[in-house]
Amino acid sequence: MDDIQFLIDLQQELKTQVHDCQAAPRYWALMDYKWTPTEEGYHDKVSLFFINDCEAKDFEEYVDDLLKNNSDKEFTEEQTAELEELQEFESVDDVLKWIKENVDNDCYLVHEKEESFIVPNTMFLTKEEAKNHIKMNQHHYTSKVHTYAMTAWRAPKVERLLKILETFDWNKFTA
Repeated sequence: MDDIQFLIDLQQELKTQVHDCQAAPRYWALMDYKWTPTEEGYHDKVSLFFINDCEAKDFEEYVDDLLKNNSDKEFTEEQTAELEELQEFESVDDVLKWIKENVDNDCYLVHEKEESFIVPNTMFLTKEEAKNHIKMNQHHYTSKVHTYAMTAWRAPKVERLLKILETFDWNKFTA
């Protein structure tokens, strides 16, 4: 009887949920975002990649941390003033040159763009289930993750199954 009630509840949810302008048969996945290297001029941000640490850091945040003395390195007032001036009036390349001379010579710029992607291994029959998954598993995703409606295009078995779930009279089995 629990299974029949589950199907009745699922049917109601399938019939009444928003469809995010997606055609039937629809299901939900998750969309998230990642930073990927790109060419200069096509980038959304610049990072510094440190070869010795095998670590990338956001360029602007890194320079701000240097100026606020949030670094393992200590700088003279002259060095800090020079960096402030470079940051304000010069190019990213000039600031990079300063970093190479004063912090770490084994680093280079990486131009990155933010790209969306469908999270692998996610498939939900209802939007609400996808939203609950995000709440319960937020630590696996960025803060930008969201539900994403998809159509099971030219998938006749999926279409038939969802039509059965949405139209079958499950109450026949509750009497």
